[in-house]
Amino acid sequence: MEKKEPYATPEEYNRSITKYRDVPMIDLVPGIRTHVVYADRIMLSFLTGQPNSYMPNHRHESEQLMVILDGALDLVIEGKLYHMEKGDVVTLPSNIDHAAYLSDKGVKVIDIFSPPRQDFIDKLQEAKKKKEA
Repeated sequence: MEKKEPYATPEEYNRSITKYRDVPMIDLVPGIRTHVVYADRIMLSFLTGQPNSYMPNHRHESEQLMVILDGALDLVIEGKLYHMEKGDVVTLPSNIDHAAYLSDKGVKVIDIFSPPRQDFIDKLQEAKKKKEA
């Protein structure tokens, strides 16, 4: 198929495209790290969890969609366990208590947050400063 449109300039490309692997990893809790990319009203988190790690119970203003890309975990939502495996997606409303027990396989997850989580943005800014130092 013939393309009619011109390619973006390097400046245009850099304004719109992020290679998430170039974004510094941030540590969330021991054994769980992520790359985050965000815009004004949405955030993506490319999370990697080591086998048998634990994400303590927490809540946040952001709505969250979690997609399990690989591995498995037991998600705790308001005190109930939900087993999740590769291909599963969960919707978490704003300010709901949740935690996670990662399996002995570990896990790879994409989380989508709206609005972006300020605590993640703060951790990313700190990681960028350390990388530049």
